[in-house]
Amino acid sequence: MRSINSGKSVVLLLILLCLVGASFSAEPHQDKPIYKPSGGEATLVGTISFAGTTPEPFRIDTSADSVCEKFDPLMTDWIVVTDHKLANVVVYVRGEPLDPYSFETPSTTETLEHRGCQYVPHVLGIQTLQTLKVLNNDPTTQNTHAMSKLNPDWNQSQPVGSAPLELRFRSPELFVSMRDNQHPWEKAYVGVFSHPFFSVSGTDGSYKISGIPPGKYTIVAWHEKLGEQTLDLFLAGSEQKNLDFTFKASDH
Repeated sequence: MRSINSGKSVVLLLILLCLVGASFSAEPHQDKPIYKPSGGEATLVGTISFAGTTPEPFRIDTSADSVCEKFDPLMTDWIVVTDHKLANVVVYVRGEPLDPYSFETPSTTETLEHRGCQYVPHVLGIQTLQTLKVLNNDPTTQNTHAMSKLNPDWNQSQPVGSAPLELRFRSPELFVSMRDNQHPWEKAYVGVFSHPFFSVSGTDGSYKISGIPPGKYTIVAWHEKLGEQTLDLFLAGSEQKNLDFTFKASDH
């Protein structure tokens, strides 16, 4: 009887030690403080241009789905140029001035739609833990597959008329490839950032990033087909700086 009780005591002691050890190992390094704007932040604006002959889009074969065939002709949207201005370029900042801080998760949601049997928008940016809402606005079943490398793989189908899907990315990732297993031509890209200092160029090529803490940064301009360009610069307090990028047809 004594040996049984003593065995139980040993087990209880081991459990207690594990719990204590777990509490210490889970005791994190202090979270970074949330950045509080001082009113002296900088703004970065600019235009993304395209030099050379714009590649012709390809017609998409949608014969696998009779509903999608009704949206013909569907064309690829890899390189979107209007009056020599390039859309869907993600411009973002990276640099040591951001390292000491965390940044509040926006309460707003970003939206990705299945519309006309294509993803809209084709490229978007989002912060970690911000809600991404996925809508199916087509009269056919759609699928959303977030083919992430740093976040959990996420794959879910969406019947006609179903409620929006919602997902959140816990870790920054550049860039998450979004696919539709039902319609493999549907593709999009999501840039996941730990901060709000990013923008996606519109059809007029323009972008704007506000509220940047002063300091020295690397500015990155990324396009899915044309690659990446970077430039180092210093942003002074309350400064608005113009920074343009030009991508060339030869980059394709």
